Amino acid sequence: MKSLQLYLGQTHPCSYLAGRSANSIFIDPEVQLTAELYSQLIEQGFRRSAEHIYRPHCSPCTACISARIAVDNFQATAAQKKIMRRNHDITVQAVGSEFNEERYALYQRYIEQRHADGDMYPPSVEQFQSFLSSDLDFVRFYEFRAAEQLLAVAVTDVLPTGLSAMYTYFEPKDTRRSLGRYAILWQIQESLRLGLPYVYLGYWVKDCQKMNYKTQYQPLEGFIDQHWQALPA
Repeated sequence: MKSLQLYLGQTHPCSYLAGRSANSIFIDPEVQLTAELYSQLIEQGFRRSAEHIYRPHCSPCTACISARIAVDNFQATAAQKKIMRRNHDITVQAVGSEFNEERYALYQRYIEQRHADGDMYPPSVEQFQSFLSSDLDFVRFYEFRAAEQLLAVAVTDVLPTGLSAMYTYFEPKDTRRSLGRYAILWQIQESLRLGLPYVYLGYWVKDCQKMNYKTQYQPLEGFIDQHWQALPA
């Protein structure tokens, strides 16, 4: 950890808070990333995007807080239990990260219908592969299916300290199932099954409405002032 080189990125408009600028520090891309090393880095608030390991560095702004669910103490709400019952027919299977037309078609529909105003629009095969495909041995693509139909894909890093929910996309027309929320609930259950203590949810920004859903999973912890502490519900 102490020997890792860090690089400062380029300043760009913030994706979460209007009118603000953002920047990040990156781990040397030549470093051989293992599950053990990334687990140490994620404990220090770092995050993976494609092959890049980064942490926001937007001084004096500290709005981006790395968040994780302490799964041993997680208690599902009545609404969350309802979502789990509603999706009892879904089966989940881990598959490789190689390109697949079916998975890409679902991703394309998801981006076009749910994130047409975001940085990843318009989607393309090249963007999909550079963002999600990986040779890292701790990366899993979890396919969620019902009656053989692909409903969601959760790209997840399996680490010694927990599961890191890197990116999830799902069938945008199927609003009844609450597939995004179900994917998180399933990862909580999978962490418990594997004996792992946490599910890492990426960054939480208090004043960003898109991030509010993360506080629905309690107890939620945030990496603040160089240590993990409870975040409000």
